[in-house]
Amino acid sequence: MYQKYYRQFLQAPSGSPTSMLHMACHSHHYWPDVTLDAVQQYWRDSALLADDKWGPIFEEKIPAWQGAVARTLNLPDPDRIAIAPNTHELVYRLLSAFDLSRPLRILTTDGEFYSFARQLQRLDELPGVEVTRIPKEPYATLAERFEQELHRGDYQLAYASQVFFDSGVVFPELLQIAGRKPARTELVIDGYHAFFARPIDLGEIADKVFFTAGSYKYLGAGEGMCFMSIPANCQLRPLNTGWFAELAELENRADRVGYADNWLRFAGATMDYSALYKGLAIFELFEREGISVERIHDYVLAAQKRFLDTMDAVDHPLLNRDNLIYHDLQNGHGHFFTFDCGTAEQSERLQQELKSRAVLSDRRQRLLRLGFAIYHGENETYRQVFR
Repeated sequence: MYQKYYRQFLQAPSGSPTSMLHMACHSHHYWPDVTLDAVQQYWRDSALLADDKWGPIFEEKIPAWQGAVARTLNLPDPDRIAIAPNTHELVYRLLSAFDLSRPLRILTTDGEFYSFARQLQRLDELPGVEVTRIPKEPYATLAERFEQELHRGDYQLAYASQVFFDSGVVFPELLQIAGRKPARTELVIDGYHAFFARPIDLGEIADKVFFTAGSYKYLGAGEGMCFMSIPANCQLRPLNTGWFAELAELENRADRVGYADNWLRFAGATMDYSALYKGLAIFELFEREGISVERIHDYVLAAQKRFLDTMDAVDHPLLNRDNLIYHDLQNGHGHFFTFDCGTAEQSERLQQELKSRAVLSDRRQRLLRLGFAIYHGENETYRQVFR
């Protein structure tokens, strides 16, 4: 049904990596064919226009990207969507807006992606920084435990993933918690494993949260194009700030560092915009073909059900219900399954066995992850996973 948009990968010569059943789509998503023309267009624009390329990029391409993201997430103000090559740059810029000469208390979970987890470990070495990490398990009580601590403590910043990167489990009721957060606390939602996978409506909390995600995973536009939505009336002044942040005032620089009341408040500096072109090409393709996030999610849910049906009919020593970190498929899961293989050695061995059967997967220590995408066949039963 959707495979026709990915012919460059799915018609690859037998034996090549792209001829395999690609179940690492949550790690690196295949790029739709339209991205090839997009990259070439970026080269032509950059080579032919030289410095004049900045006009079309900032006046046409970036607003078009922001508009597409805003429609996807039901955000009311596209001009409040900051962009950067990665989410870490955006989050660190936000962290830099806090005065570290005063106590900084941060609330998070023990299941955040390596980049933020590492940064917090480093910040935690400073005498004025205190980090509280709520255990993500048991997931059934996570929402209650996190929200209780959010209101109990005097936190300046809270940070949590909408879908946990290691397990694929959705943080229960995170958007509702965000809507009830204390005014004193800035809240960041890491939406990387939710964006363009699960339907997301931020309309009611757009002015309460910072939402980060990017193009590398489920949009399939590759690395290098990430974003962060900014609440209205944000007055934070990032210490980490680049020359893009004063684009509107380059010719009339003031003695004091000023910040625009839009995405430029969190802008950095020069970046490669090939991923911007690719992302726009995909947005335009999907909008033209009527491929909504809702349709993508329904397709993946059906694929996941076929996988589970096949798995249940096979007595596999590791890929089974007992080892599957699995919760409510309809409401509580992202677009990949995670199996606890007991040890890192068993996880690595299984990954190699799958590769020998032309199945690409990925792993995190003892956890093996298998992902699903719209470029999987409409009637794919995943039997080769269990041979």
